[in-house]
Amino acid sequence: MKTARRMAGLTSAMFSQMDALRREVEENGTDVINLGIGSPDQPPAPHVRQALLDALQRDDAFGYALTEGLPEFKEAVAEWYLQRFNVELNPKEEVLSLMGSQDGLGHIFLSLIDPGETALIPDPGYPIYTAGLLLAEGVPHYVPLKKENHYLPDLEAIPEEVARKARMMVLNYPSNPVAATAELDFFEKVVDFARRYDIIVLHDVAYSELAYDGYKPVSFLQAPGAKEVGIELHSVSKSYNLAGCRLGMAVGNKAVIDALAKLKSNIDYGVFKAVQWAAVAALRGPQDIVRQNAMNYQKRRDVLVDGLGRIGWKMDKPKASMFVWAPIPAGFASSFEFAEKFLRETGVLVVPGNAFGDSGEGFVRIALVVPEKRIEEAIDRIAHWDGLARS
Repeated sequence: MKTARRMAGLTSAMFSQMDALRREVEENGTDVINLGIGSPDQPPAPHVRQALLDALQRDDAFGYALTEGLPEFKEAVAEWYLQRFNVELNPKEEVLSLMGSQDGLGHIFLSLIDPGETALIPDPGYPIYTAGLLLAEGVPHYVPLKKENHYLPDLEAIPEEVARKARMMVLNYPSNPVAATAELDFFEKVVDFARRYDIIVLHDVAYSELAYDGYKPVSFLQAPGAKEVGIELHSVSKSYNLAGCRLGMAVGNKAVIDALAKLKSNIDYGVFKAVQWAAVAALRGPQDIVRQNAMNYQKRRDVLVDGLGRIGWKMDKPKASMFVWAPIPAGFASSFEFAEKFLRETGVLVVPGNAFGDSGEGFVRIALVVPEKRIEEAIDRIAHWDGLARS
């Protein structure tokens, strides 16, 4: 069967390989500790569950929802942004519901990029940034994220001829996979850069509420003029443990929101209304679950990083996200070679860094998605593993 040319650049090979290896190892009798996929392992708050149950009893819950989102959901998003970031949004024109933020990330390029046009993509970066662009038949210019620059793109290092032809720039802070953060002064520079070269900015901020040690991530839209040049994508998935409900939001520049809404009106009929009503309860209700999530992930981060550090595997302790970005020990030819041997010999699954781009080679991503006792068990297995002796 012949497939479309646009499919040629799409790949889930690394993730598929690791999942196949996981199944093989499990079939051989090993209990795998899966620190791969970044999916919350805790349930939503009781009042959110109850809101969903109540919504399911409504006779009007089961019809098509408005593609752009229920008015009460959009209003709740605007209220939350004002309270959390002091960013004012017009819920009618500057908020759009999504079937999870991945929905927006996958489709935004189709609404803004013509074949052959360039977008600036972070490397390492979440794979949908490249996949969405390739589906639109756009051309990626990968912007390396380096530790010496705190995993921020060096805007001045982007060649001027590239910047002038670029249509979009994708950013993600707190970031996946590198677990880096960005401050308001950086976003102010991004706004200036976007104005100078007439670039649309897309900021993925799904991990803003998973922050540690008192740190509070900022929104790109807090930068003066940000709404003039771009949008932000957020989600209820990570903050409220609602990943499977598939609900996110695009907020910001009206023209960009309109373009994405027009595209989506030809693709879907909106998010299940009961899920949107549950999200309203999450956004407007007590935020204890958000604080508890952050505390849980912080404890897991400390157990992991401190424990691995004691046995000789050193890595930075992130201020936010649900990931740790770790350099592979010396003596391995590639991130995949390390991750494969690591899984086979310790039963601990991590994701090779180059699954997120060429600049990820030499690292692995570790997800903080199991309880502390399982992390301690993983550390104990690693402590008895001779692979660390190579370093």
